[in-house]
Amino acid sequence: MNQALFNTLGLMLVFTGFVITLIAVLLWIFMTVKCGGKVRGGGAVIIGPFPIVFGTDKESVKVLLLLSIALIVLLLVFMAFSYYVFK
Repeated sequence: MNQALFNTLGLMLVFTGFVITLIAVLLWIFMTVKCGGKVRGGGAVIIGPFPIVFGTDKESVKVLLLLSIALIVLLLVFMAFSYYVFK
C-alpha cells in the first residue's frame, strides 16, 4: 500500500472522530435543554490491563466497567491471535 493513502486515511479517521464528538455534544446539549433531564456520564482510562473507571452514578460506572473489561479481553485475544499468526 502507498504511504500517502495511509496518511490520508488516518487524517480522515481523526476528522471523523472530531465530527462525531461534536455532533454528540451538540445533541447532548439540545436534549438537556429541551427535556430538562438529568445529566449522567462517566469515563474510563485503561492503563495496561487495568481499567480506571469513574462516573456520576452507579449505573454508568457498571456499564463502563463492563465495556472496559470487554475491551481488555478483546485486546488480549487479538494479541494472542496475532502472536500465533505472525510467529
